[in-house]
Amino acid sequence: MSLKVGTRGSRLALAQTATVIKKIQALGIEVEQKIISTQGDEVTGVPLHAIGKQGVFVRALDDAILRGEIDCAVHSMKDIPAIRPSGLITSAILTRDSPADFLAFSGPVSAVRIIGTSSTRRRAQLLRHDPSLEIKDLRGNVDTRVRKLSEGHYNAIVLAEAGLSRLGIRIPGERLPPEKFVPTPNQGTIAVVSRADPSIMEVLASIDHPATRKDVAIERAVMEQVGAGCFTPMGIYCRDGNLIAEVLSLDGKRTERIEKKIGTLEEARTEGSALRVRAGTLIADAYHTLGISL
Repeated sequence: MSLKVGTRGSRLALAQTATVIKKIQALGIEVEQKIISTQGDEVTGVPLHAIGKQGVFVRALDDAILRGEIDCAVHSMKDIPAIRPSGLITSAILTRDSPADFLAFSGPVSAVRIIGTSSTRRRAQLLRHDPSLEIKDLRGNVDTRVRKLSEGHYNAIVLAEAGLSRLGIRIPGERLPPEKFVPTPNQGTIAVVSRADPSIMEVLASIDHPATRKDVAIERAVMEQVGAGCFTPMGIYCRDGNLIAEVLSLDGKRTERIEKKIGTLEEARTEGSALRVRAGTLIADAYHTLGISL
């Protein structure tokens, strides 16, 4: 048996795919890698919320699976939208790496005034921490963002710690505690999406990590009930069933937050629904400010 594995062409995507391919090959399966360009890779001059709905890094790979060009695709699980095309399934979720954000900077942290990020969540959490900060948009792959930091466009930038680790990048800065800077749902997790083909699913099940799957499933259940999309500042993080979820205003001045031990997906959905009600105004305000229709 052999598998065709699709991936984006960024260095981080390729590093993540290499990890998956190594695990599949260890099972005695032949693997062919295919690079596929996505809208999120092609349009880099604007913030993510200006490109389109969540899934700009996923859609082209989904289509390639459904057309039969590839058997499966490797993603950062946080990029996978809640609503999925019929015929596709997340067949494997690898052991989670660090879920945390990393603030990269040189010199004293007190000198950090201008921070680069395209994430509304990171922007809001940083402004909550220090309202005097200036947050500027920053797009591009990890290498591009690190280069712009070194060129002095920003005093600091925010990156996923897991991405830096996977690329072997060591850079001055500090880890932002996920309890305070709550990550985006599923951050630090690699997922493999495939056709709902039993023979493919059986192979990929061998590299699945059940404990990580359970935690990220809780995060996604909350996310789906909140239904705020990737435009609303929202952090959801679960570790061993311990859930933290929050929705913020774009300026970070208002927050609705829950912290609770979750045992089942039904409990997660209940908490997500409650958070949606409490955060309804924050969600509507974010969409209105960004000029996006609910």
